[in-house]
Parts: sequence; C-alpha cells; structure tokens
Amino acid sequence: MSEKYVIMFVCTGNTCRSAMAQGALRTLLEKERPGKFEVISSGTGAASGFPATIYAIEAAKIWDCDISGHMSQPLTPALIDKSDLILALTPSHYKQILKLRSDAKARTYLVEKFPTPGGDSEGIDDPIGQSLDRYNETFLMIGEYLGQSVQEIVKRIDEKLDAS
Repeated sequence: MSEKYVIMFVCTGNTCRSAMAQGALRTLLEKERPGKFEVISSGTGAASGFPATIYAIEAAKIWDCDISGHMSQPLTPALIDKSDLILALTPSHYKQILKLRSDAKARTYLVEKFPTPGGDSEGIDDPIGQSLDRYNETFLMIGEYLGQSVQEIVKRIDEKLDAS
C-alpha cells in the first residue's frame, strides 16, 4: 500500500458509476485533505482504456468534477492490494472483490452502507444506456452517500498518516 490513503470504487464497466464516484470523492477530499489520498476505480467486467461515458462526464459536472480524462481498468488482485478502502456499488461487486481477495473483507464496503460492514443492500443501479437525467440522478445519489461518509473517510486518512 502507498503512503497516500487509497480509495477504490468498483462497478461493472468502470465507465459510469465508479468513474462518477471517483470524481465526486476526489472533489470532496481535495477540500479536506489535499495531497493525502488517491482515488481510483475499476470494473468487474471492464476492459482497459475506455473513457467515461458522455453522460457520466456531463453528470459529474454537477459538482464541477472533470472526469473527461478517465480510462477504465479491470478489477485485479493488485488493485485490491493497493487499496486501503474499497467501495463497491452493488452487492454483486462486493462479492466479486472478496472472491478475488477474501482477505480484503475488513476494508471492503458497499458505498451506500459505509462504514457499516456487510454486502447486503439494493446497490446503485447502472445508468448505462439511459438518459442524462438518469445519470444525473445516479450521480446525486452517489454524492449523497459520499457526503454522509466523507468525515469517516477523512478520519481513516488521518489514522493512516498518523501511523506512518
């Protein structure tokens, strides 16, 4: 694991939900702990090098997030090992993370339940192929969950840095 606190979001294709979540959390944390963290994302079914969808890029602009440079990457054991905190977008993603690295359970959560452990919830639906309005709703839902948990994430960043 790196000296910075690494947070990874995991969805399916890594071009919508996790890319938007990555941009949203980066925006929130830049205000709280600039330079102390790294936010990454990956997909359980992602191919490498695909950009965020046009609507994901547009929806992220709600918070002035620029995710236009995003490139997708598949979820790998190496990315799991690099991450201090892993936030899955659905129970299926949660299970797939633990299938790759069962020892990551203590640092893997569902976005909507963090910091409560466990993999049971409805998850956040994939907006792929839907309207810009649906992407905006998805982004705002992700943003609401992150807004509720940002102080816990900041606390974890501080704990890691204090232990270094």
